[in-house]
Amino acid sequence: MAAPASTVPVVSVHHYTDRLFKFRVKRPKNFRFESGQFAMIGLNIEDEPIMRAYSMASPSWDDELEFYSIIVPDGPLTSQLRYIKPEDPLLISGRGVGSLTMKALKPGKRLFMLATGTGIAPFASIMRDPETYERFDEVYLTHTCREAAELSYGKELVAALREDPLCGEFANKLTYYSSVTREEYEHMGRITDLLESGQVFSDLGIAPFDAEGDRVMICGSMELNRDLQKILEAQGFVEGSRRQKGSYVLERAFVG
Repeated sequence: MAAPASTVPVVSVHHYTDRLFKFRVKRPKNFRFESGQFAMIGLNIEDEPIMRAYSMASPSWDDELEFYSIIVPDGPLTSQLRYIKPEDPLLISGRGVGSLTMKALKPGKRLFMLATGTGIAPFASIMRDPETYERFDEVYLTHTCREAAELSYGKELVAALREDPLCGEFANKLTYYSSVTREEYEHMGRITDLLESGQVFSDLGIAPFDAEGDRVMICGSMELNRDLQKILEAQGFVEGSRRQKGSYVLERAFVG
């Protein structure tokens, strides 16, 4: 039986572009989740609860819950969520769920987190979890967006990691790689194309994927997930789950 939704106050809101914003809410006392999982959150709109799946962007130890959202102008929820302000009430389900977690991966040497758009949210949680750096020698976060301005959230996260109370000492283990698809930028193109051409590895000065020691986490659109699955499985990667650990994982119940 699912736990009932709680009502929590919004703590802060920050808009990055006219399409993207983050917000933080007070964490319910008994709310539990693993870094990388998601919850159902929403608003009461015309006396009806409208709920959608959102990845927690905050780490599992945080006293607040952070979320990163795109604005869909005619979306039943985000068209209203865009106007929230501190102290407004937000609905949240009883606990975190989902399989985009460390528990689905076999031990490895390098971890690659591949994100597009708001798909960076679960990785914002994972990159601020000490377990990530205890399990892997090298951690790589890639983030692809349409325009450079949409990379601001990810850049902010990486810059703040050195001051993080639990993960600051591991900041040198994280390498960030960003690309855009619709304007001039240092790295241009879809992450799938950049991986297949080997450009990512060349730019970073590292060896290409190796299914033996590399582990990969994916979060983006359904199309991106499918494309990356094909690339990885052609190289011997095996999908992991809560029941059977593998060399890559994606969240099948929730996209981005």
